Amino acid sequence: MSISSAVPLNRFANRSKYIYFVVFLFLVSLSIPLLYRTDWSYTSGVWRATSSQSTSQANSIMPGSSHTSSPSRAPVYFLGIGGPNFMENPDHPAYAQLTAVGREITTKVKPKAVVVFSAHWQSGPSRIQINVAEQMDLIYDFYGFPPHYYEYKYPNRGSPEVANKVIEKLAGAGIEVEKVQRGLDHGVWTGFIVAFDPKKNPLGVPIVQVSLFSSEDPDQHYRLGHALESLRDEGVLIIGAGMAAHNLRDFRAIRGTGQTMPYVFSFDEALKDAATAKPEERQAKMTALLRHSDARQAHPTLEHILPIYIAAGAAGSDVGERLWTLPEGSLSWAQYRFGEVAAA
Repeated sequence: MSISSAVPLNRFANRSKYIYFVVFLFLVSLSIPLLYRTDWSYTSGVWRATSSQSTSQANSIMPGSSHTSSPSRAPVYFLGIGGPNFMENPDHPAYAQLTAVGREITTKVKPKAVVVFSAHWQSGPSRIQINVAEQMDLIYDFYGFPPHYYEYKYPNRGSPEVANKVIEKLAGAGIEVEKVQRGLDHGVWTGFIVAFDPKKNPLGVPIVQVSLFSSEDPDQHYRLGHALESLRDEGVLIIGAGMAAHNLRDFRAIRGTGQTMPYVFSFDEALKDAATAKPEERQAKMTALLRHSDARQAHPTLEHILPIYIAAGAAGSDVGERLWTLPEGSLSWAQYRFGEVAAA
C-alpha cells in the first residue's frame, strides 16, 4: 500500500475517534442529572426519617448540637407515697428508693411537664376534674399532726396549656371534664418533697393534677389512662401516686408489733403478676386482681390502688416493671415503671 492511499484512512480513523468522544460526552451529560437525582432522593429519605423524630432526638444527632438525646416517649410511673410523717423519716427504706426514682426522672427522663393522679382527689362517678391553676398552694388534707406539718412549703407551678391538652385528650375519649382551681393535695406534695427535693433535686417543670373518678371501677380508670397515652410523645410524664397495699385500720391495730399482715405479701405479688403481664393481657389481669380474696383486705377502699390502673392504661404497649417493693405492716411501698428510660 502506498503512502498516498494510507492518509485518507488515517483521517477517517481520527474522525471516528472524534465522533466517539462527542457521543461519550453527550451520554455523560445525560447521566449526571440522573446520578444527582438518585443521590438526592436517598438523602431526602434520610432527612424525612430524621425529621419525623422528636425535636430533641433530631437535635441530638446533629453535629455540634448542644441538646442531649432523650427517649421518643416518656415512661409512666406508679409511686408508693406514704403519709405526711414519711417525709420526715429519711431512714425509712422507701425514702431512699423514692429519692432514687426522683433523680432518675430529673436526670434521665427529663420531662417537660408532669400529669399526676393521687389517691386523695376523687370527683364524680362519670366525671373527672382537672386543676387548671398556674399558681398553686398546698392543701393540708390531713389531721392530728404536729403544727409544723401545716407550715410545709413545696415550690410548684401549674400549666393551663398542659391542662388544656389533657382536657382535649379526655374529651376526645368521651370523658367529661370539669376545670377547677385548687392546690396540690398531700397525696402529691408529701411524696414529691422526697422524690424532688427543692434544694437537692428540683423537678422544675409544671405539675398538673387530675382527679380520679369517685367510682371503684378499675376498667374506667384504665381507660382514663389510655386516653392520655399520646401525651407521653410530647414529653409529658404521667405519674400515679398511691400505695400497692393500704389498710389503715390494720395499720393502727398492729402498729409497733413488727408484724406484716399475710395479705400484704400475697396481694403485692399478685399485683406484680398483673401489672407486669404482656400488654395485651394486662387490663384483664388487673381487673381480675380486684376479685382476689385478699384484695379487700389490702384495700378496704380502692382509691390508693386505682392510680396504678391509670398508669397501666397510659402505658399502652409498654411493659410494666416493678422497680422495688417493701411489704410493711398493712402497707406495700411498691414502685412501678412502664416503658424504658434512656441512659443519662
